[in-house]
Amino acid sequence: MTQPNPFRYFKTSPKIIRLAVMLYVRFPLSLRNVEDLLHERGIEVSHETIRYWWNRFGPMFAAEIRRRRIQSLRSSRWQWHLDEVFVKINGKTHYLWRAVDHEGEVLEAVVTKTRDRAAALRFLKKLLRRHGRPEILVTDRLRTYGAALRQLDLQGRQQSDGRWINNRAENSHLPLRRRERAMLRFRRMRSLQKFAAVHSSVYNHFNLERSLSSRTIFRTNRTAALEEWRGLYAG
Repeated sequence: MTQPNPFRYFKTSPKIIRLAVMLYVRFPLSLRNVEDLLHERGIEVSHETIRYWWNRFGPMFAAEIRRRRIQSLRSSRWQWHLDEVFVKINGKTHYLWRAVDHEGEVLEAVVTKTRDRAAALRFLKKLLRRHGRPEILVTDRLRTYGAALRQLDLQGRQQSDGRWINNRAENSHLPLRRRERAMLRFRRMRSLQKFAAVHSSVYNHFNLERSLSSRTIFRTNRTAALEEWRGLYAG
């Protein structure tokens, strides 16, 4: 069954909508920054229009990218790194749980109000349901992980000892932290959950590991990623 065209009621070209969403999600830019960049290209839209586009199409693009990556098995089940960070929302502390594989692919991002066993179970169940079970789980020494993993019968796969062993997960928080500063923090838990999920998918799509490949290979991969982005819901 053919999917309906999500752009069918919009007068603006789908190319412009994809460009605006990509600029806002991929780079640490504000809505007004994106508005100014589009103005330089002769495209006149307001920052509120860009906000509407991002809220409507961002989750759709992210879901399509995630579906394609899961189908092509681009994420690994060998070793996953789990970590959580503090995030302030209206002065209250929340927790952003993230899982990445050994290559830095962001597998899941979940926002919770607490950091107890129930929150860890919610995060782990969603992760396992979508990606299966890994061979090794690397965590920090938070006891919450041990309690949740015992309940899920994954205790033997946990690896938490060793200095700097979980740097892969801790470094994966940096791009979102940059976005948090550009957006002057988040104001609602639901907004943070939506943005973290969309940002993770877009980051995976354009994460080309520039330092690990030659210039020729990097340019080829960058062009392929951009072409795939432009082809989202192109019909």
